[in-house]
Amino acid sequence: MAQAARNYWLMKSEPFKYGWDDLVAEGEGVWDGVRNHRAKNNLAAMEVGDEAFFYHSREGLEIVGICEVTVAGITDPTDETGKWAAVKVRAKEKFEHPVTLKQIKAEPRLADCELVRLSRLSVAAITPEEWDIICAMAKG
Repeated sequence: MAQAARNYWLMKSEPFKYGWDDLVAEGEGVWDGVRNHRAKNNLAAMEVGDEAFFYHSREGLEIVGICEVTVAGITDPTDETGKWAAVKVRAKEKFEHPVTLKQIKAEPRLADCELVRLSRLSVAAITPEEWDIICAMAKG
C-alpha cells in the first residue's frame, strides 16, 4: 500500500539499452539521458526514498518491477550544459507478474494515469491510488 510521505513515479527504459537486469547487475544505476522538460521536472522533484515503477518500453511494454531513489537532485552526467536532471536508483522488487500496457489501458481506474495520457513521457508521476492498483495487478 502507498505511504503518504512518499512520491511515486514510472521510469521508462528500452530493455535492449538498459533493462531491469542491467540495474540489478549494477546495484545502483544513474537515471540519465532524459531530454524532455516535463520528465526533467519529474526527475528534479524526486526525493531519496521515492519509489518508481521500472517500465520496459519498445520491447515488452510492461512494468517489470519497483526501484527506489537512492540519490536525488544530481545533474545529468551525460549533459555538458548542466541543465538536465538525473537521480540514482536501485532495484527493490521484481514483479512475478509484469503489468502490461494493455492491462493498464484496460483498467478504467487508470484512464488518467500519465502512462496512458502522456504515452511518450519517459518519467511520469504516479498517484498513490494508481500505485496501489498497479501493485495489486502485479500480484496476479
